[in-house]
Amino acid sequence: MPAKKAIVPALTKEWTLPPAATLGSSVRTKGILLEVRAQLPSALKKAVDVRGAELIVSMPKTAADDFKAVSAVVSKTLVGIENLPVIPREIQDILTISPTERHRWLKDGRLHSAGTRTVKLRGRAKKITFHVFDPRHVEDVLDRDLIAVWREDDAETAAENRRLAAGKRALARVEKTRSKEAPVADDGPEDAGRHKLKGWAEFERDGLLR
Repeated sequence: MPAKKAIVPALTKEWTLPPAATLGSSVRTKGILLEVRAQLPSALKKAVDVRGAELIVSMPKTAADDFKAVSAVVSKTLVGIENLPVIPREIQDILTISPTERHRWLKDGRLHSAGTRTVKLRGRAKKITFHVFDPRHVEDVLDRDLIAVWREDDAETAAENRRLAAGKRALARVEKTRSKEAPVADDGPEDAGRHKLKGWAEFERDGLLR
């Protein structure tokens, strides 16, 4: 029995995404796909998909009008797509960094925020706000390999902080030892002489001066 042939949609169109847009990241490419789909009605979103670095519109021949409309939306959305702000999960994939590093370097100014975006995630009642990044800034960080430099700087800072903390703990132990060894303050000349006499404590306890 001959194998069934795959059904190929009669209408297809492809757009190759430039490297300046994807920044070599599959996560970023998927983000561009979602950005394009967001411009389409729900019933037509799945007509657009991604394969490698290409966006593809595939529709049956009977949907010629919808195919034309979707293709126009895709073409329009992709104009200037290389300037689409980079969101957190994308920058983490592009630069191969952790969320902790992203937060730390954003806080100390090494990563430059290009503003914030507020969205409502599917299945969540509350909206979330997060920082986005200029793709050219991200590209510059990537090209100059600044991540390696920042990690080395952070490692040196952490080592210095550990050294200072160890010094403080050692000093605290010395001060604590000194406080334990310090003599009890005397009440007066009489007490001073009393502490010098051997057995004075027993003498007082027996009440021989009463």
